[in-house]
Amino acid sequence: MPFKFELIVPVDHIQNEEWINTSIRKRVRNPEQIKEVKILKRSIDARKRKPVYRLQIEVWTNEKPEDPKPELFSLSTSKASKEVIVIGAGPAGYFAALELIQLGLKPIVFDRGKSVRDRRKDLRAIQQFGEVNAESNYCFGEGGAGTYSDGKLYTRSLKRGNYERVLRILVQHGAAPIILEDAHPHIGSNKLPGIVSNIRETICEAGGEVHFDSKITDFIIENNQIKGVIINNNKEHFANAFILATGHSARDIYYLLDKKKIHIEPKDFALGLRAEHPQALIDEIQYKQNPRHKNLPAASYKLVCQINGKGVFSFCMCPGGLIVPAATSPGEIVVNGMSLSRRDSKFANSGIVVAVNEKDLIPFKKHGVFAGLKFQESVEQAMFNAGDGSQKAPAQRLKDFSTGKLSSSLNDTSYIPGIFSAPLHQLLPKTIAYRLRKGFGAFDNKMKGYFTNEANVVGVESRTSSPFRIPRNKITFMHEQIQGLFPCGEGAGYAGGILSAAMDGQNVAKAVNRFLS
Repeated sequence: MPFKFELIVPVDHIQNEEWINTSIRKRVRNPEQIKEVKILKRSIDARKRKPVYRLQIEVWTNEKPEDPKPELFSLSTSKASKEVIVIGAGPAGYFAALELIQLGLKPIVFDRGKSVRDRRKDLRAIQQFGEVNAESNYCFGEGGAGTYSDGKLYTRSLKRGNYERVLRILVQHGAAPIILEDAHPHIGSNKLPGIVSNIRETICEAGGEVHFDSKITDFIIENNQIKGVIINNNKEHFANAFILATGHSARDIYYLLDKKKIHIEPKDFALGLRAEHPQALIDEIQYKQNPRHKNLPAASYKLVCQINGKGVFSFCMCPGGLIVPAATSPGEIVVNGMSLSRRDSKFANSGIVVAVNEKDLIPFKKHGVFAGLKFQESVEQAMFNAGDGSQKAPAQRLKDFSTGKLSSSLNDTSYIPGIFSAPLHQLLPKTIAYRLRKGFGAFDNKMKGYFTNEANVVGVESRTSSPFRIPRNKITFMHEQIQGLFPCGEGAGYAGGILSAAMDGQNVAKAVNRFLS
């Protein structure tokens, strides 16, 4: 049986394998019997004056543990008589496809966007020239929004599935093994495209199919059972089951579902701004040192408070990161954050958002189930209309926003299209602006120095999650109304990030197998 314990490592020694090994041996009664040592988890504890690393250690004596074998993906043609169409090539769709292959079902993946390689041209167009391709952008295309949105891999939804298995599959396809140890694993938007491409190759080599530039424009439904889909308004494709994994920004899909009288329902979401501080300031606040030690990564933070009964919280915090344009249609401004694997930008950014529920949507009540979507659109369009018609984003210094003052100048920013001074306190809905202003003040009580005019706030962070849920049976995972249709991932309202979406994809694939057995 293994012996487990926690080892506290000073920052100076975290790269010193000899020091760590000696310290481990001192904790073991018979160190000469050690067969293998594993680091199960690595985290940073910065609560005291000097940060330290905490390592969860597993030591095997007398015997070695069995290493998990790499996942094998091979679809025998004799078992592939049943085909499953997967709509969306994000983490939910791709991990569903991998799981289907292991279950002996053939996945056929359709994505409206382009491959990660071809997507880059459209990302450059929106960054450099303000040109938004409605089918290929930071949200649409191979890998989904997560491919170019930082690649954070932590989740609080561990009961949804085997998250370690998801991590191992990512490592198998090119992710650094350190993600198996880190408490807050991160891949980086520069590394993810290669990993996503490798997953696609695995799917295709195993007998599945992946098709890009293939937008679902209609469903073929007979007697409350889905039979097929229409691609790009002209091609019919039929299958035995259908996994709908389109992501949180595929608004046309929600309209299509409503048009076909397939039940969708509104759900709460969040909306706010993206706050951008100098990374050195966040390091100093969190680590109590400036400059930070060379063995410490760019510091992050997680903040939450309640203002008049509503949550105000940080979302998708990107240490050493960049703010990027995440619009999916012309005429709107949407921002998001990402980090490269080294997290070496001089900026730290995070969404700071306010929970939005039914009470906030009363002015949009006439739109029925689409009230939340129309609310999002109204703010995104207001941000765009405040500018010059490009993807430049409205911004304010943080304290100026909270005092209702137009900033006479702005701080440097990582946002490539550029920012311009604007009254965000007026462009946002009043209740959102009020809670954000109060929330920033409350955050300063938790992180002294956070509330500063050295920071900008940039609008608008509006795509935290889908404003809809596509209801499904809790046991069968099938849509409650349409037989053979399996809503999946963030777009269906059942995930919130790469890891939870991947696990949901695996769970839905298993449900499809039960349905077809």
